[in-house]
Amino acid sequence: MKVNREKAVKAFVNLLDIMDELRQKCPWDSVQTFDSLRNLTTEEVFELSDAVFEKDMPNIKKELGDILLHIVFYSKLGEEGKSFDISDVIESLNQKLIFRHPHIFGNVKVNSAKDVEENWEKLKLKEKDGNKTVLSGIPKSLPACIKAYRIQEKVKSFAGEWERKEYMWEKLKEEIDEFSVELENKNQQKMEEEFGDILFSLINTARQYHIHAEDALEKTNRKMIKRFTYFESQTIGKGLKLEEMTKEEKEKIWEESKKI
Repeated sequence: MKVNREKAVKAFVNLLDIMDELRQKCPWDSVQTFDSLRNLTTEEVFELSDAVFEKDMPNIKKELGDILLHIVFYSKLGEEGKSFDISDVIESLNQKLIFRHPHIFGNVKVNSAKDVEENWEKLKLKEKDGNKTVLSGIPKSLPACIKAYRIQEKVKSFAGEWERKEYMWEKLKEEIDEFSVELENKNQQKMEEEFGDILFSLINTARQYHIHAEDALEKTNRKMIKRFTYFESQTIGKGLKLEEMTKEEKEKIWEESKKI
């Protein structure tokens, strides 16, 4: 399906006009600030993530609209503060895309998506307002699992991968052994530190096999919710008391949940 550019431009201009009206006349929209929108924006991004995870196209369209609203809203606030406006936002993006794709808009040669990814990270450091270090561009508020993945991806672009994937399993075992020592010593602070190292190594191991740990864990979360919901419906939902049920009875229902 080819995009009708004229229709798209008209719709976008209409959105800008609507935003102007809301900012002037709506009691809620007129008092919003960058700070008041921040958490709402985060929520919208996670709602889009849910829709993408479910491959729910109608909701992907809806959530993209909500995020676009936030982009326009922030741009309106920037315009009012005489810092920037929506045209500045778009032009800044255009320039960045051209700069970071020299294999399209310049003379750089690439052979794979991996080459593009490595060039992308190096070019970010060269930008006038770019990141000063390889890892400085990672948002502090990213969920820890995603942040670990991004750290590993960025480091890989500069330092490369381990020659043998099997090394990651050796490293993981080493981290588990270090945790076991602190567990025996009953050192809670060190246990937490070493457990964090285990998780970081586990995420890195998954990444080596092209598995995104965040996605894998979310699939398991949803699987467990589905199974436990069935378990509840067949026990508490039928008036049974868990404390009066035998271990074998509970396990029988739990095994049934796996087959649903």
